[in-house]
Amino acid sequence: MRAAAITLRPYTVLAINGRPDSADMKQKLLYKTQKAYMLFSLLILVISAPLFYFLIEGMYLEETEETLELHRKEFMTYHAPGLSESDIPVWNRMSRDLKIEAATFPLKRDSVFQQLYFDTLDQEHEPYRVLLSPVLIHEKPYHLRIRLSMVESEDLITNIVLLFSGIMLLLLAGLYGITRYFSKKLWHPFYDTLNQIEHFEIDKNSPLVLPETPVEEFQRLNTALNNLASRNSLIYKSQQEFIENAAHELQTPLAIFQAKLETLMQQRLTPEQADVVLSLSGSATRLNRLNKNLLLLSKIDNQNYGGKEIIRLKDVIEKMLGFFTEQAHEKRISVTVHAACDGETSSNPVLAEIVISNLLLNAIRHNAENGVIIISLEKTSLSISNTGPSTALNADKLFLRFSRPGTASHGSGLGLAIVKKIADLNGWTISYTYCEHLHVFRLAF
Repeated sequence: MRAAAITLRPYTVLAINGRPDSADMKQKLLYKTQKAYMLFSLLILVISAPLFYFLIEGMYLEETEETLELHRKEFMTYHAPGLSESDIPVWNRMSRDLKIEAATFPLKRDSVFQQLYFDTLDQEHEPYRVLLSPVLIHEKPYHLRIRLSMVESEDLITNIVLLFSGIMLLLLAGLYGITRYFSKKLWHPFYDTLNQIEHFEIDKNSPLVLPETPVEEFQRLNTALNNLASRNSLIYKSQQEFIENAAHELQTPLAIFQAKLETLMQQRLTPEQADVVLSLSGSATRLNRLNKNLLLLSKIDNQNYGGKEIIRLKDVIEKMLGFFTEQAHEKRISVTVHAACDGETSSNPVLAEIVISNLLLNAIRHNAENGVIIISLEKTSLSISNTGPSTALNADKLFLRFSRPGTASHGSGLGLAIVKKIADLNGWTISYTYCEHLHVFRLAF
């Protein structure tokens, strides 16, 4: 057999790059309603603008025609009876918008129409509303032409667009301001509740205390959340107590059972009996290890491990490698350590040793014959890479309790779960990647 090579060398870079998950941008509920209000307001304004234009234009035309009719009645009442044919040229010169014309074509009734006239002062064509009416002067037929200047359609449309644009800006600004106000004032209790829920941890002893609010819906929500948190905290505490009590109670029977098996192994047994006793001894060993791991998880959950201090992971790695040298030697595994620094971090020393021990045990147990283990210690991270199965493991289930890497049947399935629990307790991050035929577990601290 070849001895396991355990060397300390200058640091070499082991590139393990992971891409962070892209976070989807979410919209707040209030902004969703604000968006709906604004779109509805814009739709109403866009639809109402042309309707408003046609309504104003119709009212304006109706008022213009009434004015033209009034001028016609005034002329027929006050001017036509005393007007002679010789006065017509003088009248036409003195009146700009009311002309008397010769009847060049028969006209039986009044006619109203639109016509453009060239304005010599402004040097442009202006729209006029014209009333053409038949009139008799000294029993001779004439045409009375009355016209009124009108607002140009372009000017009317421009003014309406400007008016509606101003209304639209005021409306949108008002909706935005009202939304911001309610977001800060009315929804403040909701965001306070949401913030406490986001930071609530059931394994901590701190209770969930939500404030009173005058809004009925928010008050009902806070009451329901307080009741839910209280019930779940009691259930979680009872579960932890049960696990801890069960683990304690199992220790004595397991120890007696193991001792009895060792006594049997010292007796003269047949080969069949020896196989049965060896199988029972292995099962008892795994059961004892499972019991200890469950008890350890319970203690970590209950925060029985305090007293953090500054530790050097380089010293912990060297200490743990001394315990696992024989196991690596049996599988002819080469262990290489790259350490450029001491890797100082804050943790309970016992928990730090458990993390390193479980990671090394996992790397050896699930390694291949004549495999390799590469340990890279950086200033803020530790990577343990090992050969093993030729495909990547399921990273989603890898750190769950009773989840075993690959298809391995040995082990309790709690080693990596304990590593994850201790990492969370210390504020570390444990991750897994499969890179260049190596299974890489990276601990960031």
